[in-house]
Amino acid sequence: MEKKEYKLKDLPSLSLALGEKREVEVEGLEGAKVLLVNAAGRIQAVGAKCTHYGAPLAKGVLTASGRLTCPWHGACFDAKTGDVEDAPALDALPVFPVTERDGAVYVTGDEAAIRNSRRSARMNCAVAAAAGAGRERIVVVGGGSGALGVVEGLREKGYAGALTIISNEGYLPIDRPKLSKALLTDPAKLAWRDKSWFEAGSVEWVDGEVTDVDFAARSVSTRSGAKFSYTKLVLATGGRPRRLPLPGFDDLGKVFTLRNVHDAKAIVDAIGATAEKRIVVVGSSFIGLEVANATCKANSVTIVDMARTPLERVLGEKVGASIQRSAEGRGVKFCNGAALDKATCSTSDPANVGAVHLKDGTRLEADLVILGVGVAPETEFLRDNKMLRLEPDGSIMTDENFEVRGLKDVYAIGDIATYPYHGPGGDGKPIRIEHWNVAQNAGRTAAAHMTDPSARRPGFLPVFWSALGGQLRYCGNAANGWDDVVLQGDPAEAKFAAYYCRGETVVAMASMGRDPVMAQSAELMRLGRMASKSQLLQGMDAMDVGVPP
Repeated sequence: MEKKEYKLKDLPSLSLALGEKREVEVEGLEGAKVLLVNAAGRIQAVGAKCTHYGAPLAKGVLTASGRLTCPWHGACFDAKTGDVEDAPALDALPVFPVTERDGAVYVTGDEAAIRNSRRSARMNCAVAAAAGAGRERIVVVGGGSGALGVVEGLREKGYAGALTIISNEGYLPIDRPKLSKALLTDPAKLAWRDKSWFEAGSVEWVDGEVTDVDFAARSVSTRSGAKFSYTKLVLATGGRPRRLPLPGFDDLGKVFTLRNVHDAKAIVDAIGATAEKRIVVVGSSFIGLEVANATCKANSVTIVDMARTPLERVLGEKVGASIQRSAEGRGVKFCNGAALDKATCSTSDPANVGAVHLKDGTRLEADLVILGVGVAPETEFLRDNKMLRLEPDGSIMTDENFEVRGLKDVYAIGDIATYPYHGPGGDGKPIRIEHWNVAQNAGRTAAAHMTDPSARRPGFLPVFWSALGGQLRYCGNAANGWDDVVLQGDPAEAKFAAYYCRGETVVAMASMGRDPVMAQSAELMRLGRMASKSQLLQGMDAMDVGVPP
């Protein structure tokens, strides 16, 4: 594309302080904008929108050294180069030189890059077809967020060896969070990358189910009988939705879990497009609440859970209660503190569910049931492997680089990995986190270690988000416990910041309607500069805490 010089609107000079940013319009390109940044003393322009979901980066957080964080979902970029530093963004930002002359400022770039605000990863890589015992090949088992992070990371860092992905889902990596938030069913519309992208990077895609790994022989076997040799192996098989060991829930039809496109399509087909359906959602988890939110407009939805308040263990009673009230305002009904007894069949169709029964005698009529009761690591194919010991929960213990302990050149990432957590309050204790961005960042970390074992990649902070009426943002991790929550704002108005503390340390925070406080808090927590519990109780705002270089 031809690069041209464009004048920036209403900008007479380049006067940005270190760590300052400013969004400006580009004259001659209607609607186009760039973000001026002063990163580490260099003033230049970058794409104005996050490459994940298009958030305005002007509302994000920029450090003096040039780390630029999206205000919505925690994606991070190096503002000096535009490169991705943290998930969930995949594409980098374009970078444009700027010049000042005659009382005006000009940016140089091609129109498409300025308008699109993204620079796709360069995946062109020709791998020699010659086989042989010494040929380098990395095999990735699984086709989700973590697998994509590995592939992106390896090719970005110059790995030019053979690369194979084996996935049993039947489609390319998708934006999985959209399944529960919107029940989308077309994998082509959900795919992060198309087939040509993988082909350009010489990534071999294999549709198949891995049934065994011979770690001694360094080979992977699939159900079809195919074998794939590897020099390095990445296990990224994700999670398996839990079912309920109660009568009716495992043998009746129209009792669904939600993990993949096939599950979403089955749910959408069961709901249909005509009569209102009676839907019982078991579990007021994030998945359960999102599915309820996605289906309640045209259906009667009831959520059943043993907890007194939705998400009380994660977010606390006040925030959980506000989320419940918001859902109730959209017509969702709740049965809290409820113990399930069984599911029984429909009188008109005995093969399918017709009702959910609680132990107090309550009967909930149901045309379909959706289970949101957690996931287990998808590692059953390794259960009897003599060279790998699974953890009690079925996960795989790794080190900080996500290399499996006791197995050289084998990595585990995503939902199946238990790794040392060094975030606030973590103290290096092993933890398993089921977040989209954690899987992708783990993939990038593993890729960095495979390409340069001596390099140390900075740790990342877990971030997730949820559509619960308002947009909930969350960073950190409270799996090791929290003993108090400091609330700023009003959860009932869906405008608050909640800080989860253990002692004086903020170990996690959640927000609604307060962007970019989550992004700011994540950066402060990552750097060990977060305000203390006492400071927050005294009214300190995280946005007023300076982010160091």
